[in-house]
Amino acid sequence: MSHSVVLRHWPAPIRVETGETVLEAALAQGAPFPHGCRSGNCGACKSRLYRGAIEMTPYSDYALTAGERAQGLILACRAMPQSDAELGWLEADDLVSHPLRDLTCRVAALGDLTHDIKLVRLRIAEGGPFTFSAGQYAALGFDALAPRDYSMANVPDRDGGGEIEFHIRHVAGGVSSAYVAKGLKRGDTVRVKGPYGSSYLREQHAGPILAVAGGSGLAPIKSIVETALSLGMRQPIRLYFGVRDERDLYLEAHFQALAAQHANLKFIPVLSAAAAGTKRRAGFVHQTVAEDIAGALAELDGAKAYLAGPPVMVEAATAMLEQRGLRREDIHADAFYTEAERAQQAAGGAR
Repeated sequence: MSHSVVLRHWPAPIRVETGETVLEAALAQGAPFPHGCRSGNCGACKSRLYRGAIEMTPYSDYALTAGERAQGLILACRAMPQSDAELGWLEADDLVSHPLRDLTCRVAALGDLTHDIKLVRLRIAEGGPFTFSAGQYAALGFDALAPRDYSMANVPDRDGGGEIEFHIRHVAGGVSSAYVAKGLKRGDTVRVKGPYGSSYLREQHAGPILAVAGGSGLAPIKSIVETALSLGMRQPIRLYFGVRDERDLYLEAHFQALAAQHANLKFIPVLSAAAAGTKRRAGFVHQTVAEDIAGALAELDGAKAYLAGPPVMVEAATAMLEQRGLRREDIHADAFYTEAERAQQAAGGAR
């Protein structure tokens, strides 16, 4: 038995026999599929699955992290189709990788960004250097608690020896976030493992950037936008920041100052549950983006979108952008699941 697999970078579908991997079939049929070790250890054949079911034989977490797998990435050298499928290998700029580190850090600074979001700045004590790409995340372990994923908010230190910034929101039922809100102190030890994630800034991209953040999803978006500006990327950058009300806004003055310094940056805060009489943009943030796309914002041609925040926001924004013609491979999304939501996913068999 065989299955038909469409490769987005190849003109004709390939046939993959039972027991054969996508990579084996592609190479045998002449497709120039990027690859390296062929054993699930290097990540060179990392691809995005657009439709269909595949079974993955064992592979290294270094080559493909759990977070990447959850975002629809696969390794072609380990992928055995269980149905007809469609996939595409990643572009060269999508293949950035950094050494996976186990760090011991100390809390260098703590602060209140909003009524429920803490700024946590860590200094690396052992295990560095720690390099990452803007938009990635790490697993943080506080005290004896199980590690939880949080995104880096700072511009990456190219030498990897400095401080790492996180924005951690206190959520109902969140054990780690409650500890950060009430128990964490300066000088405390924090375990950090990473970096993880494929929703990072594509530094070679020259087209427009659309950045959409919800709540503490501003952390990776801040890293992406500030890194783009620090690299001298001159394309239009629009940053939409969606929150419920005024008290949930943070770093507004910071981004307004950046926009004043960089003519290519526009910062648009949006309130979904604004008090009566607000002069700000009001409504759901993805709807505000849609209004601008339909109006004066004609910047989706050649654009890349970076989305981070609550799953419902990320999913709605992704669907809206796809409906307006943005390719799925140009939408880089990081949904912030709470511990309760992750537990619900696990109970349902989702990975």
